[in-house]
Amino acid sequence: MTTQAMQWLPVCELAALEEGLGRSLLHGGEVVALFRCGGAVYALDGVDPVSGVAVMALGLVGDCQGEPMVASPLYKQRYSLRDGRCLDNPALGLRPWLVKVDGERVWLAAPTY
Repeated sequence: MTTQAMQWLPVCELAALEEGLGRSLLHGGEVVALFRCGGAVYALDGVDPVSGVAVMALGLVGDCQGEPMVASPLYKQRYSLRDGRCLDNPALGLRPWLVKVDGERVWLAAPTY
């Protein structure tokens, strides 16, 4: 499915996302963590895969050898903001969500079930 054929839902204003910080929201009944890093906006599952707790939006946002990442606030695993893969343990990962910015609004692709 192309991104043009997807259904997109507005989730917040771009101004609500501070550079280097995460925000958590419910989207289609799931917790999603939004991050603004280096001028880009990323969206990942908001539940830490190790603890099962919805804390990823509270993680430390930074850079690991040029890769934008977020570190879990609980167990410190680092996850790529681009694709959700764990930079410390290949057995772990977070699902990335399709996100786009149109004007001053942030949109997420509607979840498909």
